[in-house]
Amino acid sequence: MIANALFAAAVICLATVFVIAGRADFLVPYRALLLYGRWKPVLFSLAIVFSNLTAFFFYAARIVFLKDTGRKLAHFDRDLNTGRTPMPSHLHREELN
Repeated sequence: MIANALFAAAVICLATVFVIAGRADFLVPYRALLLYGRWKPVLFSLAIVFSNLTAFFFYAARIVFLKDTGRKLAHFDRDLNTGRTPMPSHLHREELN
């Protein structure tokens, strides 16, 4: 889930950088000032945006994909302890408790 969040954030950040670079062609005369003089604040703000996007996608994935997980696991645990769920032969109930 973390890898998916990182991938989605990277895709969004790269797409945003490419769109901004394509539309900001009027800044070409100031390229040296922007790249060499102000690269730290630009990189820092890009890192902040990337981390916020990663957190958002991770949170969204948890909400969407892990809905009602606790209730489902409690139901499975209850079935396992009552003996209604078939267990593989290499697992014994004493080892699980």
